[in-house]
Amino acid sequence: MALFPQQFIDDLRLQANILQVVQEYVPLKRAGTVHKGLCPFHSEKTPSFQVHPEKGFFHCFGCHVGGDVFKFLELHEKVSFPEAVKMLAQKFGVALPELAEGDDDARRDSALRESLLKVHEVAAEYFREQLAAPAGARARQQLKERDVKAETIEQLGLGYAPQSRDGLKARLIGAGFAQGLLLQSGLLVQRESGEVVDRFRHRLIVPICREAGSVIAFGGRQMDPDQGGPKYLNSPETPIYSKSRTLYGLSLTKTQIRKSGFAVLVEGYFDFAQVFQSQAAPVVASCGTALTTQQAQLLRRFTSNIVLSFDPDAAGQGAATRSCEMLVAEGFDVNVVVLDKGEDPDTFIRRKGADQYRVRLRSSRPYLEYLLDQASSGLDFGHDDSRRQFLGKMLTVAARIPDAAARDQFADRIAHKARITEEVVRSEIRKAAVNRRTAVTTRELPTFGQMKQAEKALIWGLVHNTGEALVALGELDDEDLEGLATREIFEVARSLHDEPVALLPSGLLQRLSTVSAQLVTSIAATDTSTAPPGACARALKRLRWERERAAIQREIDRLQELGATQHGHEIDDLWQRKKDLLHRIEELT
Repeated sequence: MALFPQQFIDDLRLQANILQVVQEYVPLKRAGTVHKGLCPFHSEKTPSFQVHPEKGFFHCFGCHVGGDVFKFLELHEKVSFPEAVKMLAQKFGVALPELAEGDDDARRDSALRESLLKVHEVAAEYFREQLAAPAGARARQQLKERDVKAETIEQLGLGYAPQSRDGLKARLIGAGFAQGLLLQSGLLVQRESGEVVDRFRHRLIVPICREAGSVIAFGGRQMDPDQGGPKYLNSPETPIYSKSRTLYGLSLTKTQIRKSGFAVLVEGYFDFAQVFQSQAAPVVASCGTALTTQQAQLLRRFTSNIVLSFDPDAAGQGAATRSCEMLVAEGFDVNVVVLDKGEDPDTFIRRKGADQYRVRLRSSRPYLEYLLDQASSGLDFGHDDSRRQFLGKMLTVAARIPDAAARDQFADRIAHKARITEEVVRSEIRKAAVNRRTAVTTRELPTFGQMKQAEKALIWGLVHNTGEALVALGELDDEDLEGLATREIFEVARSLHDEPVALLPSGLLQRLSTVSAQLVTSIAATDTSTAPPGACARALKRLRWERERAAIQREIDRLQELGATQHGHEIDDLWQRKKDLLHRIEELT
């Protein structure tokens, strides 16, 4: 795909005043350094949409959409990025340059993604054909037994992978795709013998789509419980598919979610299929895992109200708890619906119907209320130890609630439950919340979803205190960024260190993925940072060293169990390395 020169995009961004552009679509009123108005991307009565002209970005606190001037036009006019560039250039009378192919890496990356999308399009067609063919009779019967209608099968694009070891391979090779590309797609796998075969064989196939609707991966369900392999086999991570950034079914339900103002989050493909087919509620699926921060940021573009409807078994409730805690920390309003033992949304709707499921949804309980009952179960609040134990559990949750009023309300419920004075509980929660926001030592580094508070503050600094934040970021090594939820943001920011400081915030937003850019704007739109960039960088470096120290200690313990005498020299070396790390950690304190 042809690319505009980056220099042209940066120059156009400077000339295209975001305030001027947005005001053509949204009436705005000045409030200090920002301009506020009603969000054009969701219905609201109180203005939650802000434009920050000095920093070149917009953000909505209601639906959490955000980005630069190009992203605003993409979303509002429903156009691609190149089309947004053309519109903006025309609006400001800037001549378009001859489209350049970009550098070799960009060209190769773009070509690879485009090819992988085409591969998945052909594969999806093949699987649909196989479901309709005689070989797919049993798969069709299983779908019928699960009450999945023909219309739903078509809407979801369901298919069947036959027993053949290379049926899909033959189709794709015949379509002109190279075997190396097909291995990258994950649709083919190479065995130790060197043989290349289809990944999915004798499985019911569920296409996984990106938000815009393109197929980017597949999930395959066993046809027989004894056929070997996992019950569900999914595509691996590829340049077009990241499981942690994808929500199943969102492309089909995003409009309904935005219109309804809430979403039901379920676990699996067939839970989604039944809720979607019955039109019981707007629904998305996390595909059997606890929700990630990136998925939450994606979902937040459409709603901040979530009802979790996970299986009532231990695994399902464990995933629900992890998802709920992260969603609460991200500022979502979360309810939980608990179905009867042994039921999931799929079986419940098939047995009792969509109306009864809606009844359960209407009676769903706020997660924090649900959590209070779970945590207090079995405790005798006539004893001080029980009250302290309960309060300790609840303080951890309460400190993660970003809204002060919501924290106080939760404090009152805790007090009522544990028979403790409300003011005492409120005071303890406020202390915990303050400690959580201000601490930057690794022993107290709290999380914002999956994000360390130091990461959040450093991102805020990249927008509002750019020069100092770049210096702090420059002090970090690649190893310091490993495992961070915000690694992509920091790596892109570091690549821009030679750019003018004034250009970095908007340049960063333009180069990031949509989800990461919205994460940056949601942080940047807050009033103040919680820690200086230098302190954040030191905290992240210390976190890395403490991880390394813990790993060394584990290796020392292992060698000592094997025998300290024969491994003495190795243990001595490890102790010295541990001592050096402790010395570095102390120097940063």
